[in-house]
Amino acid sequence: MNQSQHGQTKLVIELLMDRMHESGQLRRSHPPLRLVKEKKMGHGTRRKRGLDFMGALCGLILCLPVLVILGVLIKLSSRGPIFYSQDRVGEGGKIFRLYKLRSMYINADGIKAQLMAQNEVSGPAFKMKHDPRVTPIGRFIRRHSLDELPQLWNVLKGDMSLVGPRPALVDEVKKWNTAYFQRLKVPQGLTCIWQTSGRSNLSFESWMELDLEYVNKQSISLDLKLILKTITVVARGTGAY
Repeated sequence: MNQSQHGQTKLVIELLMDRMHESGQLRRSHPPLRLVKEKKMGHGTRRKRGLDFMGALCGLILCLPVLVILGVLIKLSSRGPIFYSQDRVGEGGKIFRLYKLRSMYINADGIKAQLMAQNEVSGPAFKMKHDPRVTPIGRFIRRHSLDELPQLWNVLKGDMSLVGPRPALVDEVKKWNTAYFQRLKVPQGLTCIWQTSGRSNLSFESWMELDLEYVNKQSISLDLKLILKTITVVARGTGAY
């Protein structure tokens, strides 16, 4: 983690702690970086990490030909790199670099502010059904979540899990209600209940509620069920744009 990412991690954790102090959930005597303290891996945690590692490794091997083909199509369809990366907030508020296949034109981040008035979701998130920043090939790979395939590398590294709440942007986390910080108690993931229940067709509040439901009910059996269900949803392109 570089100095900038460490600073952002500290900022997110301090914000989280301040919010929880204000709501009476934490005492002032608690150490400021308690939530990012190294924790021991219990039996369930080791099993989940084992599932993540083997699943991500197999997934990357199987998807390698698809990644090569999509990489060529991305380069042919628009100017710019094949991959796109950005800082996201992981478990305990740690910042990590998330990877995607590039699905937008290279000036996408620069014009996002101009499109905020057309945001189609409530809360601190941004989504547009007909986002002009998305490339032609980008619309296809986003519909079927193929742009997320490079995150198997994030899972392999331990930044993410196969199943868990989707990692949010730093600026989005800063605007969360206190209750939403409970999402950071578990590894953030590639898929979760939200992804199998309508995705972008759901409101931001419903999205958060489903993520908190996962935090409370998480188990290896639930993870396996959600992985299988995600394959069907992604193949159909349900609720994605």
